[in-house]
Amino acid sequence: MTGEPVRSARSAPERLLAVLAAFDHAHPALSLTDISRRAGLSLTTAHRLVHALTTWGALERDDDGVYHVGLRLWEVAALAPRGLALRQIALPYLEDLYEATHENVQLAVRDGAQVVYIEWLSGRSAVGVHIRVGARWPLHATGVGLALLAHGDPGFQEEYCTGPLTSFTPYTITDPAHLRRTLAEVRRTGAAVSNRQITDDALSVASAVRGAGGGVVAAVSVVVPQESAQVPVLIPAVRLAARGISRALGWRPERADA
Repeated sequence: MTGEPVRSARSAPERLLAVLAAFDHAHPALSLTDISRRAGLSLTTAHRLVHALTTWGALERDDDGVYHVGLRLWEVAALAPRGLALRQIALPYLEDLYEATHENVQLAVRDGAQVVYIEWLSGRSAVGVHIRVGARWPLHATGVGLALLAHGDPGFQEEYCTGPLTSFTPYTITDPAHLRRTLAEVRRTGAAVSNRQITDDALSVASAVRGAGGGVVAAVSVVVPQESAQVPVLIPAVRLAARGISRALGWRPERADA
C-alpha cells in the first residue's frame, strides 16, 4: 500500500457516460447526490462532470437544483439514421395504421438483444401498454422484437434462443424450441403475433421494415386487447404499413435480395 487515494479504474469517457446513464425513464430528474450514487462516482467527480455536461447542454438544471437531460442531446440524437430520421419517414404510414385500427401503433429497432421503441401512437380507447418512446424490452417478448429477431443473423438467433428467456407472464415464450418455431412462422407469414407476453390482456401483431438493400432495419406493430383481437384482419394492415415504410426507405422487392 502506498497511502495514495484509490482512483476509479474507469476511464474519463466511461465516467462521463456513467453520469448520462444515471438517467432513465424511471429516473428522469436527479439531484447531484442521486447522480453520484447511481453513477458510482464520488460527489466531487460527479460535480465536475455534471458541470461540464451542463455547460455543453447535455444536462439542464432547474430552479430547484435538479438535473434533467438537456436539449443538446436531443439535437445530436436526431442525427441517428435509426432514430428521428426513420421516424419521420415512417410517420405517415404509422398514422394510416392508427386511423385504420384506432389502437396503439409502434415503430421499433433492434439494439443488441433488445428492442427499442422510437415511435408510439396511442389509441384513444386502446389497451394499456408498458411502452414509451425510448423503452426497451427483450426481443422474444414483443411482436416487434419477434419480427426483428426472425430476420436477424442466424448465429445471433441461435445464441439468443439458447440464452435466458425472461418471463413476464405465464404466456411469455421461454422454451428455445418454441421460440425457434415461432421465428420460422414469422419468416413464413411475414408477420409476428405476440399474445399476452408482456401483459395478460394485450396482443400485438408486427411486421418487419426493410431498408434500400433489403435488410430488415425496423419493425412496425399494432397492439390490441387480447380478448377482441381479430388477428386475420390485423395482419394485412400491419404488413401493408411495413411495406409502405420499406418502399419509402428505398426498398424495391424486384431489386433487393429480400
